[in-house]
Amino acid sequence: MRFMRWIRSAVSAVVLMTLAYQSASAADQPFHIEKIASQLGVVWGMELIDSKRILFTQRSGKAGLLDLRNNQVTWLSGLPEVHAHNQGGLLDVKIPADYATHGWIYFTYSKPDLLQAQTTLARARLEKTSLVDWQDLLVTDSKSFRNIHFGSRIAFDDEGHLFFSIGDRGERANAQDLSNHAGSILRLNRDGSVPEDNPFVGDPNVRDEIWSFGHRNPQGLYYDSATSQLWEIEHGPRGGDEINLIEKGKNYGWPIVSQGKEYFSNTQVGVKHKPGMQEPVKIYVPSIAPSDLILYRGQEFSAWQGDLLTGALKLQHLNRIRFNDSLQPIRERRYLQDLNERIRSLAVDASGRIYVGTDAGHIYRLSNANLH
Repeated sequence: MRFMRWIRSAVSAVVLMTLAYQSASAADQPFHIEKIASQLGVVWGMELIDSKRILFTQRSGKAGLLDLRNNQVTWLSGLPEVHAHNQGGLLDVKIPADYATHGWIYFTYSKPDLLQAQTTLARARLEKTSLVDWQDLLVTDSKSFRNIHFGSRIAFDDEGHLFFSIGDRGERANAQDLSNHAGSILRLNRDGSVPEDNPFVGDPNVRDEIWSFGHRNPQGLYYDSATSQLWEIEHGPRGGDEINLIEKGKNYGWPIVSQGKEYFSNTQVGVKHKPGMQEPVKIYVPSIAPSDLILYRGQEFSAWQGDLLTGALKLQHLNRIRFNDSLQPIRERRYLQDLNERIRSLAVDASGRIYVGTDAGHIYRLSNANLH
């Protein structure tokens, strides 16, 4: 009887997670949009260094500074060689809140190794137009001949740790095999060392860096300081993209549990639910192909406080989700569909304006329409 109650609860949760969405036409978008940069390649990650500059990564292996005073781009030197094939390349960039005190900027990239590549966490400092003191903090055990599912996003908590995500590298069994890093979210100290309170420290069969596992390809990761919650979004196969709340040591199911289907048949991947494996807080069927993820805490869009924003690659829009106090999704809106561009990266400035980077090589700025 307990198992049947769990099944009924899980089915009810999926109904809530697949709530209907509303698309916003250009006429009723609640913001003013301006294109501030073009011809940048795939803008995979971006962060505001200060009120005047955005640091962004180009998947092909370059990084640049966008000056918001004149919208001019300066390309940086000092980057390593990257494995820029298919989904691999120079990936995320993140700057911790106390950047001014130490100057470290953090990156993930696919590091080449003969014909394979490994998702790698690194850091460097910015001196004028050069990245200096480049350090590979963790070259993960995630080699694969398949050039897909590298992840990888970075998030910082408020206790000196960072999290970063790695996909299963196209080899599904990796996500349940804790002897490698693939299909996991990792937690490190900012110098690359392993925190003593990581969930599997001391277990000889599990990598010490692993914080959670059972992930397919996490492309969005965000730590909300207001609630001390770590949010994640990942690609499902054909259907079944997931938003998850990440908890210490938990198994998120892939490929044993999935809401998606095989690419070349109508067959379900695994099962939809299994006791002991974490349920997503929202699924997308059909897939939107998610990218970056933020939880909005800015002032520019006061009505969006606490909403999750993610980019969509396949369905080409900015996705906004509102949850109730029980973390059930109760409203979804879709914006920027008229751009017809794959939304890859997101950033927010100190006033709450939102920056959107696309695979078409553009960066847009969204501000409150009522202020213009």
